[in-house]
Amino acid sequence: MKKELKAGITHGDINGIGYEVIIKCLADPRINEVCVPVVYGSAKVAGYYRKQIELENFSFHQVKTAAEANPKRANIINLLRDDIKVDPGKITPTGGEAALVSLKKAVEDLKNKQIDVLVTAPINKQNVQNDSFRFPGHTEYITSVFGAENESLMLMVSDRMRLGVVAGHMPLSKTAEYVRAEIILKKLRIINQSLLVDFGITGGRIAVLGLNPHAGDGGLLGNEENDQ
Repeated sequence: MKKELKAGITHGDINGIGYEVIIKCLADPRINEVCVPVVYGSAKVAGYYRKQIELENFSFHQVKTAAEANPKRANIINLLRDDIKVDPGKITPTGGEAALVSLKKAVEDLKNKQIDVLVTAPINKQNVQNDSFRFPGHTEYITSVFGAENESLMLMVSDRMRLGVVAGHMPLSKTAEYVRAEIILKKLRIINQSLLVDFGITGGRIAVLGLNPHAGDGGLLGNEENDQ
């Protein structure tokens, strides 16, 4: 019997677009043909957005743990208090706190193999910062938890192309100093492995974009390509 893929989903910032995207996706019954979705979030907030987008015929199956997930339903683990306040479109401390509660529990379950994959709804990087979270994004936090700093690669995926971002969440002013030959080689190995393992692509071609316009044009527009 084929193992059912259990997909953990964080709700992101409760004042953002996360719940709208999640509910619209999970309302499509085809989702249960490919995975068992488990949302780490709030039943109350989910209910609020369900009404806002007029999908009241859709409902979540509430569970306490990912192990209890119903393979034929969209499941939700309720992690927040019922008196939580939703302010759509606003940056609030509550929105940041709720995002972190969801993310930390989902990553914990991923590490403990309670879920197989993790999907993250958008967070606001401003209101999630606190003494225990000093990361520029999901990617850096997750790699830190797994002790895999510099071993991850952010991908943008379409039907025809997979685009890997070498520098990730980094100011443009620091990019030239960071992008070195050894870093590029490490990222190339990661994307090559991903093409094989995640996408089943063998013999794929990997192109590397230059850092400068026209890859420096022989030094006229920058020497980083020649120096590295």
